[in-house]
Amino acid sequence: MRVAFQGEAGAYSEQAVFEYFGSVETLPCESFDAVFDAVNSGKCEAALIPIENSLAGSIHQNYDLLLRNNLHIVGEYLLRVRHCLIANPDVKKEDIKKAISHPQALGQCAGYLRNNGIKVEQVYDTAGSVKMLKESGARNVAAIASRRAAELYGMQILEEGIEDNSENYTRFLAIQHETKISEGESKTSIVFTLKNVPGALFKALSVFALRDIDLTKIESRPLQGSPWEYLFYIDFIGAAHEDKTKRALDHLGEYAVMLRVLGSYPRFRG
Repeated sequence: MRVAFQGEAGAYSEQAVFEYFGSVETLPCESFDAVFDAVNSGKCEAALIPIENSLAGSIHQNYDLLLRNNLHIVGEYLLRVRHCLIANPDVKKEDIKKAISHPQALGQCAGYLRNNGIKVEQVYDTAGSVKMLKESGARNVAAIASRRAAELYGMQILEEGIEDNSENYTRFLAIQHETKISEGESKTSIVFTLKNVPGALFKALSVFALRDIDLTKIESRPLQGSPWEYLFYIDFIGAAHEDKTKRALDHLGEYAVMLRVLGSYPRFRG
């Protein structure tokens, strides 16, 4: 099986692929668009995409790509993110004047970097920053990335767990062409639009409240091409094929201008 992810080899997304799918072949992709293209074209049977981080919030681009592509969510995975300060071999921590990494990683380690007087420079990827550092040979620069990235490129870990908040998790979604029937406790992800009339969102959400369906997330995104109109993304507990869920979705269909089920999948329990 081949699975696509965004980033260089050694990225957190690749780590999540191995932890979720097991022993598979991976395809690193430069962008999230390329990840979706890899599955659409048949280069890969599946992909794993980050959808939200417990500190930084949602990855909005991937919400938009889920809507634009006819792929299905078939699973979710929560990865505990532990950032490492990584340098070239034989470099000492006190030599480090600058750190390079993805903007999110730098933001999640901002307090640590500030306290150690380390300046920052944004680059395109966490694992990519390690690759760049190795190629440059710089001895006053460190990268922030995963332990796996350091091992993969033969680099030195100066310190591990440098994130400012230990409750740092990224939620990933597994996507494929074909849907799967989810057994056991499930989640369903949907997207819909509503007419801009008083009480529209209240009525839409009431279809879940009336049936005691637990909403785990609600997110609004601008509807492209229609200024000041919005898409609503919702995750809730339950599978689309269950009677209670079917009734709720049918009821929601009475209010929604557009309604699409993005997938039902097993709820992750770490």
